[in-house]
Amino acid sequence: MGSAGFLGSNSTYVLIAAGVILVITYAIIINMWMELSYVKSRYRRMMAGVEGGNLERMIADHIELAESISSDRKDFRKDIERLDAQLAKAITRVGVVRFDAFDDVGSDLSYCVALLDGGNNGVIISSIFGREEARTYVKPIVGGESTYKLTREEEQALREAMNK
Repeated sequence: MGSAGFLGSNSTYVLIAAGVILVITYAIIINMWMELSYVKSRYRRMMAGVEGGNLERMIADHIELAESISSDRKDFRKDIERLDAQLAKAITRVGVVRFDAFDDVGSDLSYCVALLDGGNNGVIISSIFGREEARTYVKPIVGGESTYKLTREEEQALREAMNK
């Protein structure tokens, strides 16, 4: 009994085995084709907008962009620090008090204005209006204190400004 006898008597089994192997091979081919399609679509998406498809050039361009952004960020930080220093010296706190300086003059025409920076330094401007004349006074403020005696209204304007 040679090989022809074996194939002849078992031809059905051999055909079934070949068919199973063929189905498994097709399943493997279909699986590989689907995975290749997925990889191709990801590659196309990744390379979108890249002329010539040079991945190395694209990565180098992104690194240059990131370094440029980092440099800009440092410049912005310096600008913010400079602006913060200027803002600390700017008038940011204001207190206003209106009052009647004299009983015979109504309408709260007199006033005090406290103008302070972040360190409570600045001035108090007071204007006193009477029937015949008006007077204006300016008193310096350093650290929330004045070397001049403050009136009740000036102290109120100063407190109002310092509490802001």
